[in-house]
Amino acid sequence: MHKFLEATAGQFMTRTVKTVTRDTTMRELKQKFDDGDFNCFPVRENGEVVGLVTKFDFLKCFAFNPGRMVPGYDGLLSKTVADVMTPEFIYVDPTTKLTRVLQLMVDHRMKSMPVLDSGQRLAGIIAREDVMRALQECTAQDIPVRR
Repeated sequence: MHKFLEATAGQFMTRTVKTVTRDTTMRELKQKFDDGDFNCFPVRENGEVVGLVTKFDFLKCFAFNPGRMVPGYDGLLSKTVADVMTPEFIYVDPTTKLTRVLQLMVDHRMKSMPVLDSGQRLAGIIAREDVMRALQECTAQDIPVRR
């Protein structure tokens, strides 16, 4: 378990990150979610991460209340990421300990979060699966071998 306590986001993050822009439509976003097994996409503008859009944000676009008329499905799919993204988001840097990443994920019920370098540029993304893999790799020698 000691190895996990010392592990960092930079060691286990996914370095190749797919992103979207503010003008990506809900239709395009749905296709991106369908094409990959991602829970969120960083929103990039001029090389900077300006927000995050999740599957939950996508679904919020289709939530209705009794006082609002139901727009057509095609109309909703024409909305853009800018309409639903979260502009204020939690992120970590590559040196953040995985114990802190895990605590943020648990406290905020997050499935993944961007990893930004010291210049606030996207360095990667860390997901629950990455933390689970780190736990397995870091504790592999701790598991007693049964004979």
